[in-house]
Amino acid sequence: MKKRIAMSIFGVFLCAVSVAFFKYAAFGMDAFQVFVNGMVEVIPISYGTLYVIINVALLLFAFIFDKHYIGLATIINLFFLGYVAEFSLWILNMVFPVSGILLRSVFLVIGIVLMSLASALYYTSDLGVSTFDAIALIMANTWKIGKFRYCRIGVELCTVILGCILYFVGNKSFSGLGALVSVGTIITAFCMGPLIEVFNKTIAEPLLHGEK
Repeated sequence: MKKRIAMSIFGVFLCAVSVAFFKYAAFGMDAFQVFVNGMVEVIPISYGTLYVIINVALLLFAFIFDKHYIGLATIINLFFLGYVAEFSLWILNMVFPVSGILLRSVFLVIGIVLMSLASALYYTSDLGVSTFDAIALIMANTWKIGKFRYCRIGVELCTVILGCILYFVGNKSFSGLGALVSVGTIITAFCMGPLIEVFNKTIAEPLLHGEK
């Protein structure tokens, strides 16, 4: 149990840091962050606070359809991820005040890898997942719609589209949307599901069960 708790907490922390790398890279963010930032344009409150509100709504969804996915990681993610992401981005901007295309590209790759690894860690710890991650897991494991990787891709694509619509509603223009939806968003939407499965098998599961 101690190992599961440690993996869960560390996974959520890594996820928050990965969000900061996505924001700094400005090559597009993961689907859920596109949605949250689209909502920010419509509802003028801080990112951290809005992140909590949206996750409370998704928490209700998970509670209704499969409470198994609600746990320690869910609560930590709900109340702390948004604020840790904001702080991490502040650190990155302070350490790297000037960013070039090469640095941003490296940070994009780091963000994708960290988010996939983070998801694998707290999925495997089985102490709850983020409310957004629970959607694809419920579709795949509870509703039996299809394999996780395909459910994840479908959820992410729909979320990106909704986030873009919200951004347009808030700004009356798509100007500036490139920082949210770009190559990073596309790579994340199609690669995160498979990457999470790879990290599950190669790192998270062996770590939990003490395998070499």
